Amino acid sequence: MINHAWIRLLKNRFPSIPQEWKIGPLGTFLYERKEYTADLDQYSLHSFTIEDGVTPKTERYNRDFLLRDKENNQFRIVYPGDLVYNPMNLRFGAISICRTKDPVTISAYYHVLRLKESSCCPIFLEALLRSPQILSLFDAIAIGSLIEKRRVHLSLFRATPIPIPSLLEQKKIADILSTWDEAIEQTRRLIGLKKRRKKALMQQLLTGKKRLPEFVKSSRCIPYRFFDLPEDWQCPQIGKMAHECIERNGNGEKMTVLSCSKHVGFVESAQYFGKQVFSEDTSNYKVIRRSWFGYPSNHIEEGSIGLLTTHDMGIVSPIYTIFQTNAKIYPEFLYALFKTDTYRHIFKMSTNASVDRRGSLRWREFSRIQVPLPSLKEQHRIADVLSAADDGIKILEQKLSALEKQKRGLMQKLLTGEIRVNG
Repeated sequence: MINHAWIRLLKNRFPSIPQEWKIGPLGTFLYERKEYTADLDQYSLHSFTIEDGVTPKTERYNRDFLLRDKENNQFRIVYPGDLVYNPMNLRFGAISICRTKDPVTISAYYHVLRLKESSCCPIFLEALLRSPQILSLFDAIAIGSLIEKRRVHLSLFRATPIPIPSLLEQKKIADILSTWDEAIEQTRRLIGLKKRRKKALMQQLLTGKKRLPEFVKSSRCIPYRFFDLPEDWQCPQIGKMAHECIERNGNGEKMTVLSCSKHVGFVESAQYFGKQVFSEDTSNYKVIRRSWFGYPSNHIEEGSIGLLTTHDMGIVSPIYTIFQTNAKIYPEFLYALFKTDTYRHIFKMSTNASVDRRGSLRWREFSRIQVPLPSLKEQHRIADVLSAADDGIKILEQKLSALEKQKRGLMQKLLTGEIRVNG
C-alpha cells in the first residue's frame, strides 16, 4: 500500500518527475533473500562498508565471527547482483549491489534483497538509491529515539516510494553512469599502483638499498640494527641532529591549534574534526614553527608524526613532543623516513621499551633512535624524487575528484529526469 505522505516527501525531492515515469514502492521490484549458512569453507565471509560495498573480511575478523556466530548459522548468503544494505547506515549511503564473482556470506545483521526478473536495472536502482534525494528520504522515514541509532527496517525500506522510468531508459542511464564508474575505478587503481610504487621507492631510497647513480661510490655496506647502509652513509641518533623545543604559549595568545594525523601530518584541529576539541585555555600548549617536527607522545607508533610546512607558527596540545633539526639533515628527507613501515615498527618497539607506563614515547627515548644519513646533497635529491612521485599522485587525485564531481552532476540530472535519454 502506498503511503501518500511519503509520496509528498518524494515529490518535494523530485519536483520535476517526468509524466512517463512511474512512482511505486521498492517492494514492487525487490524481494528479501533468506538463505543462511555456517559453512565458511564453501562461502567466504565478507563485510560491508559505505565506501566499498561487499568486501572480504580479514582472517582475524573471520575467526572472531566464527567463534560468535557459527553455531547459530548467523551468516546470510549473498549472490552476485543481490542488493545489500545496512539498516542503521542506509541514510548515509550504505547500500550496494554485490559485485563478487561467486556467492559469499555476510552478517545476518544486513538485509539482502534480490531484484525481480526484468523489473528494474540493478545499476540504475543502486545509483538511484544512493542519490542525495533518496538518501534524504530514507533519513526522513528512519525510526529510533537516538539520532545516531535511527534505522530503516526492511518494512520501511520496501514501502519507500521511488520514481522509475522505463526499463530501456533505466539501462541507458546505467550505461552512461557505468562509463564514468569505469573511468573512476581505473583512476583509483592507478592511484593505488602509484602509491604502492612510491612506498617501495621510499623503503629502498631512504635506506640506501637503491641509490641514485650519481651518488654511488661502492657497493660495500655496513650492518646496523634495522638495516644495512652504504659505507658512505652515517647512522647517528636523532638526538645528535635535533633538539627538543619546549616553548609554551604562556600568554594564551590566539594562535592556530594544530593536530597531527597519521596520513597527512599537521592539520588545523577545528577544521579536521569539524568542531573544537581543544581546551579554551591554551596557555600550556606548545608552540611549533615552520620546518619543526612534532608527534603526540602516545600515538606515534601509529605513524602520527608531522613536519609543519603549511603554517609559519601554531600551537599543539601539551602531550606533543616538538623538535627541530640542525643543518646536517634535510627535514623533508627525515619526514619521509619517519613515514616508512620500518620506522613505524621502530616507533612501536621504542614505545614498548619505554619506561613510561602510559605507553608514551618521550624525547629522551625518541632521541636515541638511529636514522640513516647520506650526504646533504643526496638527501635533497632523494626528497625531490619522492616529491615528484607525490606530484604524480596528486594529479591523479585531482582527476579522480573531477570525475566524481562530473558523475554527481550527471546523476542529479539523469536520475531526476531533468535530462532524458529515451530518444
